[in-house]
Amino acid sequence: MTMTDTEQAWPADPGRAAEAVMERRSPSTAEAVDVLLVEDDTQDAFLVEELLADAALDTRITWVRTLDEAREHLVGFRGCVLLDLNLPDARGMSLLREVLTTASAAAVVVLTGFNDEHEGIAAVAAGAQDYLVKGQVDGSLLARSLRYSVERQRADENARQLREAELYARENMRLERGLLPQVLLDSSPLSHRSFYRPGRKRALVGGDFYDAVQKDGTTHVIVGDVSGHGPDEAALGVSLRIAWRALVMGGVAEAEVLPALEEILVSERAQEEMYATLCQTSLDTGSEDARIRLFGHPPPLVLHGGAVEEVAVAPRPPLGVFPEHETEIDGFRLPRGATLMLYTDGLVDAYDGKPPGRLEVGGLRRMVGDVLERGTSIVDLPEHLVDEAERYNGGPLQDDVAMLLITHEDRT
Repeated sequence: MTMTDTEQAWPADPGRAAEAVMERRSPSTAEAVDVLLVEDDTQDAFLVEELLADAALDTRITWVRTLDEAREHLVGFRGCVLLDLNLPDARGMSLLREVLTTASAAAVVVLTGFNDEHEGIAAVAAGAQDYLVKGQVDGSLLARSLRYSVERQRADENARQLREAELYARENMRLERGLLPQVLLDSSPLSHRSFYRPGRKRALVGGDFYDAVQKDGTTHVIVGDVSGHGPDEAALGVSLRIAWRALVMGGVAEAEVLPALEEILVSERAQEEMYATLCQTSLDTGSEDARIRLFGHPPPLVLHGGAVEEVAVAPRPPLGVFPEHETEIDGFRLPRGATLMLYTDGLVDAYDGKPPGRLEVGGLRRMVGDVLERGTSIVDLPEHLVDEAERYNGGPLQDDVAMLLITHEDRT
C-alpha cells in the first residue's frame, strides 16, 4: 500500500477531530513507540494509522493538525514526531527548527511530497533523523523508519551525554589541580586530612579552596570560598589560593598577606560584586597558641578529648566587600592532640531536618559530636560528616564542601 492508495485504505467515517488520540497496536517484540503525527491532511493522517496497524510495530499515535496544537505535546516528548513540513500555521525549515528545539529528546521524521524531496534532504541536514516521501511509503518502510529514527536519537543523546561527561571530567581535573593542592607540611608539627566534594547539582566545580604551608617555623592554613558558582568563581578561587601560597612562601609578613590577597581579589575578579569568605590560622612550632583571621567565613571547630568547641572570633566582612588594612588578630589554643576543623559553608547551609531551618555552626557542632561518639576516626570524619549532612538535608548538598582537618601532633 502507498500513500496514494487512499480509496482502498480510507475508513467509512473520516470525520474525526484533529486532536484525537489514535491507538492501534499490532503484535511486536519491540517496545511501543509514541508517535506525534503533525499532519493537516485528514486522509494522510488516517493512512499513517492504517500503515502502522499493518506493520509489526506497537505504536501510540497522537494526531494534531497544526503547529499550535503540537506545542501542547512537544515539551518533554520522547517518542517520534512524524512531521509534515507544510502546515496551515507554519512550514519549512522554521517549522522544523521549532520542533527540534522544543522536543529536543524526540526523534523527528519529516513527510514530504513528490516534488519536495529536496526539503527532506535539507531537513535531515538540519537535524531530523529521517524523511519519507508521500506516495512511496508502505507500512514496513514506515515502521523501519520510526524504529531507526528513535534508536538514532537515543544513540545521539547517549553520545552527547558521554561527551559532556568527558568534558566535565577533564574540567574537574584541571580545576582540582589548582583547588586541591599538595599541602607543604613535611617539617610542621601539624598533620592534615583534606576533603573536597563539588555540589552535585552543578556542572562546574565552584570557588572553594584551601591550602597549608610551613614557612620559617610557622604553619599557615587557609580555607576560602568565592561567592557564586561557575567558571569565573572557580578560576578566582584557584588564583587566590596560588597567590596566597606565593605570598607566604615569598616571605611576606603574616600581617600583610591577607591585605595583599584582597588587592589581588579586587584586581582579578570578573564582576565588582564578587567577594571571598576566608579563614586563615597560623601556629608557631612549639606553641599551642594559634592566631586566626576570619573574614565572613564560618568559624573553625576544635576537636579535643571528645569535646567539639567553636573558635570564638570577632566577625569581619568578606574580602572584597570593604577593602581595608588589617588591624586586629584573634587568638585561640590548639593543644597537642587536638584537631582543628576548617570547612566551607556547604556543610552549615544544609537543612537541619526540613526547610527552612539550617544546620549552621551549632548544628554542625552537634553533628560532629554525634559522628565522633560512634568511634569514627579523624581520617574518616569528612566522608561521614557529608553523609550525615545529606541525611539531615534530605538529599544531596547543593553547594561545594571543602574541609581541612589539622591535627597538632607532638613531634619533639
